[in-house]
Amino acid sequence: MLHHLQNIFAIRQEERRPALFALLFFLTLNIINVCGYWYPFTEISTEYHRLFVRTYQVSGFDPLTYEVLSDWFPAYNIYRHPLLAFFMYPLYLLNQALMWLTGINCAIILTALVLVFCSTYSFIFLFRILRNVIGIGLHATLALEALYFSFGFIMLSSFAPDHFVMSQCCLLLTLWLAGEKLKRGSALNMWQTIALFTLTAGISLNNGLKVFLAALTTRKQRFFRPAYLLLAVIIPSAVMWGVARWEYRTWEWPREMARYEAKRQKDMRETRLLRDQITDTIANKSPEAISREVKRIKQKRAVEKYRADHKKIWNVNAGKPISKKEFWNWTDTSTSRLDAMVHNFFGEAIQLHSDYPLGDVLRNRPVVVKYSTPLRVMNYGVELAIVILFLLGLWHGRRSMFLLTAMLFFLMDAALHLGLGFGLNEVYIMSAHYLFVLPIAMAYIFKVYKDKARNTRVLANTVTGMAVWCIVWNIIIICMKVLA
Repeated sequence: MLHHLQNIFAIRQEERRPALFALLFFLTLNIINVCGYWYPFTEISTEYHRLFVRTYQVSGFDPLTYEVLSDWFPAYNIYRHPLLAFFMYPLYLLNQALMWLTGINCAIILTALVLVFCSTYSFIFLFRILRNVIGIGLHATLALEALYFSFGFIMLSSFAPDHFVMSQCCLLLTLWLAGEKLKRGSALNMWQTIALFTLTAGISLNNGLKVFLAALTTRKQRFFRPAYLLLAVIIPSAVMWGVARWEYRTWEWPREMARYEAKRQKDMRETRLLRDQITDTIANKSPEAISREVKRIKQKRAVEKYRADHKKIWNVNAGKPISKKEFWNWTDTSTSRLDAMVHNFFGEAIQLHSDYPLGDVLRNRPVVVKYSTPLRVMNYGVELAIVILFLLGLWHGRRSMFLLTAMLFFLMDAALHLGLGFGLNEVYIMSAHYLFVLPIAMAYIFKVYKDKARNTRVLANTVTGMAVWCIVWNIIIICMKVLA
């Protein structure tokens, strides 16, 4: 077991210099974030949720990791991130010791270290996919790496205290391992599938399905063998869901009941106060007349509140769900798919908008923002070029089982976000779950032209130029907003 872990995390000779540059890049981004939020977030508080959630404003990312490391509680959505709080528990204990030693809350520093680690290994795993699994040259590999990590929301995910860069690292690890298996003609075994599923689904439940997709493409018909299907797929899924249900009953249900009871007590106090006021003002003092007036005023207030809430930005931008029951409430049928794809799914995810920079759709940003600066032609041109290269890569790699595996990951997210509309109003936040498929697909263009040095050089220089543009464009917006 230790030998396998060493093979995964040991940095190879060819990877060391690129990984060092990547480490410095991600470290710089996290230093920018830490400096921007140092003063409020290093204070020891008794209201961490209020402090972090109300203060941290970077494109709708939730700073719940800061809260979990400061005062441990399964603060993440339990059904979507069933084990993430438990993965963070050792760091919470470390932070408690550091608080005692230093007198400051070190959650922002510890989170930055986790994010730098996950970002750097995301770089390494993608490097191995491009260089070893697909088999393109070093220059092309570095150009595609630079392009991917220049994308706006990939940069943001590398320092925002959310789960996305952790999920990205797990997904790239899964793809790399699956690619190595396909290359050798072997398959993910039972224990590898269980371990990858537990890690990936524990961080983000829906991404656990991608582990099964990788297992399906490597094992093919062997995936459906009863023993494997039962022990590696059905039982781990049932256990994960059972753990989520247990967490909900243990922690979230009592909190919901407490909130419900507090609201009920507040309503009772307001009703008593309203009844006393009405008793003093109306001529007919009969209980029936007072009750009718109380009911009328409460209904009027409820209608006024309903109308006021529907004018607020968090409601306007929510989109119309398929149903308001359970998980269906997170879907969206009203947001334009074309606008969302052009300006959010690819647009904002790749190049941040200068209007409403790092804005949050629940606070201060419209769902769709168009590029409006004098450089918008460049913005749309770069986005179009990237999408064209992506489509060309898909065509050249259409017979590759590995690219099919990566595309199954991508299509699952496309179906979830663009199809059902899950999180569509801020789909760019989830871009670390799907954008890595772009450089993987583009790599097949380099592979086709690997014997034509001039074509490869021109293509690599073009990709590098777009990467430089994206890095400069995005880093300016990030620095202006975070350090403001």
